[in-house]
Amino acid sequence: MAEDQKIEKYSITNSLWSFRFSWSQYSYEMLRQIEKAIMKYLKLPYRGFYVDIGNVIDEGDKLWTLAVNENGADNKKVPLVLLHGLGAGSALWIMNYDDIAKDRPVYAIDLPGFGRSSRSNFDKDGEVAEMQFIRSIEEWRKEVNLQKFVLLGHSFGAYLACSYTLTYPSRVHHLILADAWGFPEKPADVNQKYNVPLWVKGIAYLVQPLNPLWAIRAAGPLGQKLVEKTRPDIMRKFSSVIKDESLIPSYLYQCNSQSPTGESAFHSMMQSFGWAKNPMIKRIHEIRKDVPITVIYGSRSWVDSASGKIIQQLRPGSYVKSYIINQAGHHVYADKAEEFNSIVVKTCNLTEEEIQKQILEDNEKEENSDDN
Repeated sequence: MAEDQKIEKYSITNSLWSFRFSWSQYSYEMLRQIEKAIMKYLKLPYRGFYVDIGNVIDEGDKLWTLAVNENGADNKKVPLVLLHGLGAGSALWIMNYDDIAKDRPVYAIDLPGFGRSSRSNFDKDGEVAEMQFIRSIEEWRKEVNLQKFVLLGHSFGAYLACSYTLTYPSRVHHLILADAWGFPEKPADVNQKYNVPLWVKGIAYLVQPLNPLWAIRAAGPLGQKLVEKTRPDIMRKFSSVIKDESLIPSYLYQCNSQSPTGESAFHSMMQSFGWAKNPMIKRIHEIRKDVPITVIYGSRSWVDSASGKIIQQLRPGSYVKSYIINQAGHHVYADKAEEFNSIVVKTCNLTEEEIQKQILEDNEKEENSDDN
């Protein structure tokens, strides 16, 4: 605890100095206070703490962690671990915690280079950076002393969740992929297929060397207003729970106005924003057959939900369940939180017998399809 206070004091001092003299208005203390204000809407008990994962990426890497209902839940149930997407942080699961943590402990990690975690400098090679993320998650697991858990990732977090499962399959009780980024291969005829206008191609070419969220930092003190003006839908997604409309854009601005090391790592792993250099669809068949996989997509998302069926085809004899939530976009966990939470709870509660029964039914359907 004393070490955590020391880290926090040091971080606050540094961030306040940066706040006064830099173009960005990032402040560690402001980010901490905004996160606390968001988490006040949570009904279940929680605690936030740093986990020292050693020198995985840089010296003394630390991952900020939120543990929800850690002691009040049924500790016999397998814990659930959440990995957020690009530019996000653990507070954005606020519409999910109360439902999904009702009967089991839930842990949410701010990935290294994001949120309140260490802004570690990743390797510039995308494949090396990916493994640095994965080793960070594994060292976190060891420190928190979890033997096995359900792993749920959203978007970029889903990509990393899948990569972690490939590397440490014995630790994953069930893999849940929510609107996963980086799965399909980039089509050779992408411009023709999606009828991309010439001006869009030109802008995409010019900004390609830049990190995806560079504009937030370039806007400096106007960064929060930029989030509010360009993404008013983000505020609407959380309006049923978060009554203060400024909290979510403030949180996103504070998460992304500081050193973008995690974002830079993501940039090194992407071929262009929508596709990964090393697509997960080419590797997912290597995940151990006894690891169940559930995929969740929003019907209005820009992410191609066809990957769900492809995963089923690539993993014959394994449990793969696919859901598409109507009227939900890429932020499926917030767009239709109640339905999303219901699927997650149902998935976490699946028994081994139910999983095996589903595998047998899928095999029978496949055989009947082949006969016809």
